[in-house]
Amino acid sequence: MIVHRFTCGVINTHLYAQLRKTWGIQAMARPSSDLAAFREIFSKSNNIAIITGAGVSAESGVPTFRGAGGYWRKWQAQELATPTAFAHNPSRVWEFYHYRREVMLTKNPNPAHQAIAECEERLGKQGRKVTIITQNIDELHRRAGTKNLLEIHGSLFKTRCMMCGHEEANYKSPICSALEGRGAPDPDANDAQIPVEELPRCEHRGCNGLLRPAVVWFGETLDADILSDAEKVLDNCDLCLIVGTSSVVYPAAMFAPQVAARGVPVAEFNLENTPATERFKFHFHGSCGSTLPPALARHENEAN
Repeated sequence: MIVHRFTCGVINTHLYAQLRKTWGIQAMARPSSDLAAFREIFSKSNNIAIITGAGVSAESGVPTFRGAGGYWRKWQAQELATPTAFAHNPSRVWEFYHYRREVMLTKNPNPAHQAIAECEERLGKQGRKVTIITQNIDELHRRAGTKNLLEIHGSLFKTRCMMCGHEEANYKSPICSALEGRGAPDPDANDAQIPVEELPRCEHRGCNGLLRPAVVWFGETLDADILSDAEKVLDNCDLCLIVGTSSVVYPAAMFAPQVAARGVPVAEFNLENTPATERFKFHFHGSCGSTLPPALARHENEAN
């Protein structure tokens, strides 16, 4: 699997068609919604990869900033989550991320997060492996108890210094005093225009450089080590689940189709069909919180 050269971005139809041709991804028969058939495969799988996207977190009430109405003030995430936006207006970008951090502190893992974490723990005791590859930056998987987790787009609760490069966890609320009460998503709200010296600063060894969220912005390259780990998981899995993702943000959009191309069963759990649905063996329509728990529950053939 070759994905490490990709930067984060929204995939378009032309690029998707090109990649399908390059990798030899062929259309399959209409995906099945036979839960018993999926469960039979699940019961025999030893290396399961679960790819999750914004749809999982949306069921916890987390804003996705996608589709109609997916705006913070008058901007979509693609307009704020870029190096250029941060360089041009770090105050506005920090308001956006401060709002998201504060919202996340009020949210909790939902039944989909919990089902995944419980499945990972249960199967681990049987000598089977479950790895979660998430595009989400909210840490809800971690809070649900997931241990074997690859956060390919980083975390809202980590910062990176623009000067020294130091990265660390940061759960302060607010992250700095100048952002307290800021970040309201109302379209009529004005930018706080916080002076750059009052934005979050690096405290590592007296650096005092400007901090940024340690997330992968559009146009940036994903962390090579994390992406390499994800490649290994996907190359070795014998079952893949893709949960709550629109399959339009690459390179993650290409993970499951590449797995399917080598003949591994892929099951999609989503509220709607995606550009990749026809590639997969299974598609389960509905909220992840209702479809995933019965799919991942203990199978009668499992060892106790």
